[in-house]
Amino acid sequence: MTRGDLELERQRRLRASQRLVVKLGTSVVTKADGEVCAERIGPLVRSMVELKKAGRQVVLVSSGAVGLGAGRLGLHPSRLRDVVMRQVCASVGQSLLMHAYEQLFRAFDVKIAQVLLTEGDFTDFKRYTNLRRTMEKLLKLGVLPIINENDTVSTAELEYDQSSAAPGQDRAFGDNDRLAALVMSKLEADALVLLTNVDGLLSQKPRASVNGETGREVMVIPVVEEITDELRAMAKGPAAGGRGGMLTKLEAVEIAMQAGGIAVIANGTKPEILDRIFAGEQIGTTFISTSRMAGKRRWITFAAGVRGRVIVNEGAREAIIGGKASLLASGVLSIEQQFAPQDVVSIVDSEGREFARGIINCASEEAGAMIRLREVGAAPPQAGDRARVLVTRDNLVLTERR
Repeated sequence: MTRGDLELERQRRLRASQRLVVKLGTSVVTKADGEVCAERIGPLVRSMVELKKAGRQVVLVSSGAVGLGAGRLGLHPSRLRDVVMRQVCASVGQSLLMHAYEQLFRAFDVKIAQVLLTEGDFTDFKRYTNLRRTMEKLLKLGVLPIINENDTVSTAELEYDQSSAAPGQDRAFGDNDRLAALVMSKLEADALVLLTNVDGLLSQKPRASVNGETGREVMVIPVVEEITDELRAMAKGPAAGGRGGMLTKLEAVEIAMQAGGIAVIANGTKPEILDRIFAGEQIGTTFISTSRMAGKRRWITFAAGVRGRVIVNEGAREAIIGGKASLLASGVLSIEQQFAPQDVVSIVDSEGREFARGIINCASEEAGAMIRLREVGAAPPQAGDRARVLVTRDNLVLTERR
C-alpha cells in the first residue's frame, strides 16, 4: 500500500470496527499511592459507554489488581518480588478493582461481568470453546465483560522471570497485553487497543543541533505493517509499575495482526483517547495487517501452551520447512518433557532452535518407546517408526522467522 492508501485503510477500519477489546495498563488504572485513579479511568468508562451506545461491542481487559492490593495492605514495592505476596495482593486488589468499575459503569446503567482467566483457558480446547460461548452470550445480553488474569490461583504467572510451569499447572500470560490479544483473537474482534502511559511505539533518530552537536529526536511511529527485529530491539525494556513493557505490547499486536485485526498502542492518560481513536484520528501507533492466519493455526502458534519438545534431525527439518512434510517418527532424535496426545509440542533442530509447533498424535511415552526401539534396531524400518506420523501437516505451523 502507498502511504495515502494505508492512512485511508487505517481510518476506515477503526471507524468500522464493531467488536473491540480495550486493555488498560496498571499505569492508567492506579495512582502512585496504590489507589484507583478515577480521574483517568472515569473518562475512559464514559467513552466505552458511548461506544456501546453507538452499537459497538466492548470487552475490557484491566490490569491493576496487584497494585491496588499492595496499596491496601501498605506494602513497599520491594515486597512484591515474592510470587506468593503478589498473589496475595492480587486477591485483595481484584475486589477493589471490580468495585471501582461497578460504581463507574452503574452510573451509566451498564451491566458488567468479571472474567478471570489463566493460560489453561486457551491451551485446553474444551475450555477454549466454553470461554467463547460464555463471552458471546455476555455480549449478546449487552453485558460488558471485564477480564483479568487469575493471578490468585495460577502458579507462575506473577514471576518477573518465568520458566515453563510443571505439567498440569497453568502457565503465565506474562502480562495482560498477551491476554488481551488472545481474547481479541478468540472472539474474532475487529480492533485491539492497548492503553498505557506512553504515546505509542517510539523511535529515536539522530538530530544535529544548532551548535553542531548530535542529539536524539524521539518520535511516535504512526503506522506499522510488519513487526520486525528492528522494532523489537527498539521496544526492549520493562514498564514502570506493570509486568510488561513495549516488547510485550509488540508481541500482543502481532497476535492481533495475525488474527486479521487492527491494533493501537496509545497513551491512556490523554483526554478522550478512545473517542479519538475510533473516530479515525491519527494518534498513537496503529498496527495494520493485510493477511490473516487461520483459526487453528493461530491457536497452535499463540494460544496453545507448549507441553514438550521434539528434537529432530536435519533431514526432518528440511522436509518440514522446504517440502511441507508431516513430522515422522523416523526423523526424531529425542524428546523432552511429558506430553499427551493432542498436546502442542515445540519442534526444534539439533541445536535446540525452534522452527515449528504442532499437535502431537501420541503421548511422550509412546514416542520415546519408538525412539528406543529404533536405536537398538528392534523395529523393522518399513513397519515401525518410519511410517508413523507424529504430527500431520495440517496440524503443524512454522515459527522460524526467515
